[in-house]
Amino acid sequence: MKRPTILLSNDDGVAANGLRALARQLGDLGDVLVVAPDRERSATSHAFTLDRPLRCEELEPGWFSVDGTPADCVYLGLLKLCDRPPALVVSGINHGFNLGSDVFYSGTVACAVEAALREVPAIAVSREYRPGVLKDPTAFDTAALLAHALGRAVLAEGLPRATLLNVNVPHAARPGAYQWTCLGRRVYRDQVEERADLRGRTYYWIGGPADGFGDVEGSDLHAVRDQIASVTPLDLDLTHDGLLEQLPRWRLEGFEAALAADLERKAARP
Repeated sequence: MKRPTILLSNDDGVAANGLRALARQLGDLGDVLVVAPDRERSATSHAFTLDRPLRCEELEPGWFSVDGTPADCVYLGLLKLCDRPPALVVSGINHGFNLGSDVFYSGTVACAVEAALREVPAIAVSREYRPGVLKDPTAFDTAALLAHALGRAVLAEGLPRATLLNVNVPHAARPGAYQWTCLGRRVYRDQVEERADLRGRTYYWIGGPADGFGDVEGSDLHAVRDQIASVTPLDLDLTHDGLLEQLPRWRLEGFEAALAADLERKAARP
């Protein structure tokens, strides 16, 4: 009986320590195939490269480097590089949390979303950012162990269609502690910094640092605040059911009147 294929990717690049840690830890669960960007592509969200061809290089057996986005990598891995459909896609281990609204910007989460869109079970894994932590060979061990436990469980139990797990592990996580959570509300200090280059031309740096979080009990942000790893199930259906019930009561009078007048004009034509 063939072992399942496990596709790995990330947004930190194919040389990232977190990706290596994930590959080492998950190797006993199946045949690991790595398809990752050739360099860091953080905060690219679900962007695809459609304006140029993609270049792909096999760096070593089962390790592919792609000059594209994280979503490109999973797309290419699923549809071309895997010799059979993978049983699981795991993204990470990202060096930095992906909490709350981060999931809309994160390339790490986008890898898992791309898999979930194609009905492949997926997990996105991130750990807390700390300066200098990449020099620590054990920095990703806790996150990798949790990814292994979740990966084993997903392979055994499955996930509902079009869903994924978003995992965040604190730097000083309590041993063995994890919590099933909802998405919280992460707050950033929004800013645009305007500068001038040496030729006097204006350029901009956008985005500010994290500035706390909203008070959402049971959220991923509250879990990591308490040094507990969070596991958040995400659903790709963004429909707001409450609004879907309310909106049919709205009257779009301007549009309705214009539509009626247009129909009258058409009916009056010879």
